[in-house]
Amino acid sequence: MHVGMSLFFQGQKDGLSDAEVYRQDVRLGDQAEPLGFDSLWSVEHHFTGYTMVPDVLQLLTYFAGRTRRIQLGSMVVVLPWHRPVRVAEQVSMLDHLCDGRLLFGVGRGLSRFEFEGMGVPMEQSRPYFNESVELLFEALETGQCEYDGEVVQQPRVDIRPRPSRSFRGRIRAAANTEESMQVAGELGLGLLLIPQKPWDVLAKELEVYRAAFASRHAGEPPAPRFLGLVFCDEDGDRAEARAREYMGEYWQTVLAHYDLFGAHLGHTRGYEYYAEKYDAGVDQMTELFLGLQVWGTPEQCRERILDGAGRIGADGFMGVFSYGGMPAEEAQRNLDLFATDVLPALRQAG
Repeated sequence: MHVGMSLFFQGQKDGLSDAEVYRQDVRLGDQAEPLGFDSLWSVEHHFTGYTMVPDVLQLLTYFAGRTRRIQLGSMVVVLPWHRPVRVAEQVSMLDHLCDGRLLFGVGRGLSRFEFEGMGVPMEQSRPYFNESVELLFEALETGQCEYDGEVVQQPRVDIRPRPSRSFRGRIRAAANTEESMQVAGELGLGLLLIPQKPWDVLAKELEVYRAAFASRHAGEPPAPRFLGLVFCDEDGDRAEARAREYMGEYWQTVLAHYDLFGAHLGHTRGYEYYAEKYDAGVDQMTELFLGLQVWGTPEQCRERILDGAGRIGADGFMGVFSYGGMPAEEAQRNLDLFATDVLPALRQAG
């Protein structure tokens, strides 16, 4: 199994400055390669302390110069907030700098606050995402960028430095709805999943993805990879208590950042699903979220990951080890125990 680490750089309500949060998470990221992880990932978000990575490709470029082996992944570049020709240039350049170690994850965004701050109409995110992916697929294969679409227009230009390696099999999309999975399959993308619904529901939606992929592409689609918050401790009771504390705090930031109970989702084209999903109430959704994360003793963490992977046919897991106001020393213990007692067992499991 492919095992990665993801960095969130989550701001804290009290105590630490943004600068100290950055120092702490960079220290964790520097350990990913020597501890034996296969990949290092981060996210893109803007304007709040939810996750403070406004430019994930810039962050990965920093780590490209500090590593030699580990793959580097974006989770994700939110395409509606970017000119696709600039993304193509940045991705090609970074892939040269890291000798082909880049894993390129893309998404369309969900936070109204971020769309408004970027001055981008949220209801245009789906067509802009679809057309940007088509442009990027072609540009990263041929080195030429040209597109004439409904919302994306790009006169023909060359990408320099020219891409030197194919990105086929290295482009994945975040998908949280059945519609997004169908689109990802039709576009030939792999999947990055952040489970927020029962495993059996997610498994059924993946059937839609696989059917959509088969309708337009030869061969089997890439196996999905999924993300999870991790809290690993030798004491199972302590692990549960701390998981509820830190993961619960993180989940509250999710609800706030995305305004998931806001009325706007019900009448924003392409986001109606979220209005239906988040009518169950905070407590019920919090318990579901906690149940999908990875916490417990090392053995319990391993079993949770393998169980989730088996239910959805995943071949990779990316863990987040610092979040929700977790103190630096707690995050370090969490990471060390996982790397020592869980990661090797996942490798042996295949």
